Amino acid sequence: MQFLLDNLTVILSLIGTGVFAGLLAGMLGVGGGIVIVPVLFFLFQALGVSPESAMVIATATSLATIVPTSVSSIRAHHAKGNVDFALLKAWAAFILAGVLIGSYLVTVVNPTFLTLLFGTIATLSALNMLIGKKDALFNGLPGRVGQSIMASCIGLFSSMVGIGGGTLTVPTLTFCNYPAHKAVGTAAAVGLIISLPAALTLLFVGATPSDAPFATFGYVNLLGFTCIVPLTVLFAPVGAGIANKLDAGLLKKIFAVVLIITGVRMLAQVLI
Repeated sequence: MQFLLDNLTVILSLIGTGVFAGLLAGMLGVGGGIVIVPVLFFLFQALGVSPESAMVIATATSLATIVPTSVSSIRAHHAKGNVDFALLKAWAAFILAGVLIGSYLVTVVNPTFLTLLFGTIATLSALNMLIGKKDALFNGLPGRVGQSIMASCIGLFSSMVGIGGGTLTVPTLTFCNYPAHKAVGTAAAVGLIISLPAALTLLFVGATPSDAPFATFGYVNLLGFTCIVPLTVLFAPVGAGIANKLDAGLLKKIFAVVLIITGVRMLAQVLI
C-alpha cells in the first residue's frame, strides 16, 4: 500500500499512457511505440532521470510492450486473412539481422543520437499522415536484393527508436502498391519479429543506468510494462468503436499535428 502511495503519480501517468496508446491504436491504426516512447521519455525526465537514460529506457520499455500487443493484433488480422506469411518468410531473417544490429547500437551509441533519430522519424511520419500522397510511388515491390535492404532497414531503425512494424512497414509497403489492409496486418507480424528479440536483448544485455526509475531491469522498466500493456489491449477496441462514430481523417490530422510538435520538441532538446 505504501508503495502505491509513494509512486501514485508515476503509476497514474503510466496508466494514462496505456489508455492513450490503446485508444489511438484503435482509432487511427498507429503503433503504440510512436506514442509510448515520447510519453515515457518526458515522464522519466520529470522523475529526475537524465535525458540520455530516459531515451534508452523509453525505447526498451516500448519494445517490450509491443510484444503482447502485437500478438493480439496478429490474431485479429490473421482471422481476416490479412497477414502475408509468404512475405514474412522472405523478410524475417533480414528484419532480425537489422534488429540485432539496432539493439546492439542502442547499448553503445550516444543516447542523444537515439533522441534525434526518433524525433526525425516521428516528424516525417506525421508529415506523411498530413500530406502524404495516397497513390503508390512504385508498381510493386523491388527484387530480392531491394526487399532485403528494406527489411533490414525496417528492423534496424525500428529497434533503435522503440517502434513496432506499423510506422515504417505500412508506408514502405503501400508506396510499393501493396494492398493497404494486408500492409497493416503484415506490419503487426513484423512488429513481433522486431520487438521480441530487441526487448530481450535490451533486458538482459543492457546495464541498468544508475539514475533509472524504480523497477528497471537492464533497460526495460517493468513497472511501465505492467501498467501499459493490459490497458493498451483493453482500450484498442474502444478506440476502434470511437473511430466508427467520428471523422477518422480529422482525428489522424490532429494526431499528426501533435506528433509533429512532439518530434520537433525532442529534436530541439538535442539541437538547441
